[in-house]
Amino acid sequence: MTVDFGGRRRPSGKRVVLIVAGGMLLGALLTELMALALPASAAREFFVTTVAASLGPLTIDLLVVAMTVGPLVIRLNILSVVGILLLAWFAKSLL
Repeated sequence: MTVDFGGRRRPSGKRVVLIVAGGMLLGALLTELMALALPASAAREFFVTTVAASLGPLTIDLLVVAMTVGPLVIRLNILSVVGILLLAWFAKSLL
């Protein structure tokens, strides 16, 4: 069974991961610029308030090699979502 996406190809997982990661980096940059540009106000607090989720530290022991990775922290705010949407729009316009 095949699913028709209106004549468009379904984006690959690699492309989606790159768009989300790049958008989050763009959002982090926008957050820092907004924190510098805006005076202390409710609007500034709205745009620069971040929600963080963390995982770790994660220890992997393979008897021969052992390593610890972490903690992995993902920080998300309104400007990160804006960055993801901007990068997705830009990537779509390239196709």
